Amino acid sequence: MANDFEKRPTAKFGDVEFQRGQGGEVHQVAGGDVPTLTTQQGVPVADDQNTLKAGARGPSLLEDQHFREKIFKFDHERIPERVVHARGFGAHGYFEPYESLSDITSADLFQRAGEQTPVFVRFSTVAGNMGSPDLARDVRGFAVKFYTKEGNWDIVGNNIPIFFIQDAIKFPDLIHAAKQEPDRGFPQAQTAHDNFWDYMSLTPEAMAMVMWIMSDRTIPRSFRFMEGFGIHTFRFINAEGKSTFVKFHWKPKQGMQSVVWNEALKINGADPDFHRRDLWDAIQRGDYPEWEARLSAV
Repeated sequence: MANDFEKRPTAKFGDVEFQRGQGGEVHQVAGGDVPTLTTQQGVPVADDQNTLKAGARGPSLLEDQHFREKIFKFDHERIPERVVHARGFGAHGYFEPYESLSDITSADLFQRAGEQTPVFVRFSTVAGNMGSPDLARDVRGFAVKFYTKEGNWDIVGNNIPIFFIQDAIKFPDLIHAAKQEPDRGFPQAQTAHDNFWDYMSLTPEAMAMVMWIMSDRTIPRSFRFMEGFGIHTFRFINAEGKSTFVKFHWKPKQGMQSVVWNEALKINGADPDFHRRDLWDAIQRGDYPEWEARLSAV
């Protein structure tokens, strides 16, 4: 029996031609007008019908990453609420560089001016559950997923340029302090309670972000009028191996707007879905939001 994949017999279903494996199973052949099936990391999948096995009659192998990903997703389809950033909404769009950044990075999506890369952007509040109101005084998440030719790339961030903590081991403590009181289940989507302020008083590096939280930055008028910050510092490496440390900053081309506290209370009472409705309606009428990505070398 031939082991060369190219010499195996083929089968045709409609306009799609498949190659057959040693057991007669079909394998996808990417190309032509047929969209390529990929994993969640953007890696092309050659075979979506058969698990990798140890020999022709052997057991399934855990080395089959696509099999593991499919089963994992199936087992989690009844998605539980996220611990943080549960209240979210997003939209698809594209990223288009004004100029090539090949002088600081070899990443493909930054090489050619004017080339569009599909993206998905998700906005969210942090502390509230899925049923909390949109205009709570809270940090807003601002996450961007790039669907690049080299795979999927995520930049997670907030609408505030710094973060509460410096060491990740403190993160569970921070979130437990910011969430509702465990013995009563409130307050929801806000941090005006003793647990939070007790934690903040013992965490000096959080003071800068606390001041941002108490400003109107945390009650934005709309997702469309909100800034985004990559928070982390990224290390870019160009083709010559030179390193540059950069930070991402997303500036809304419509300008930045917030509401005052009295307005937020009224809007939450009248329409707790105000932010997601605003983004949906704007896209439906063709008023597409835009942001400029600014990279700062550090």
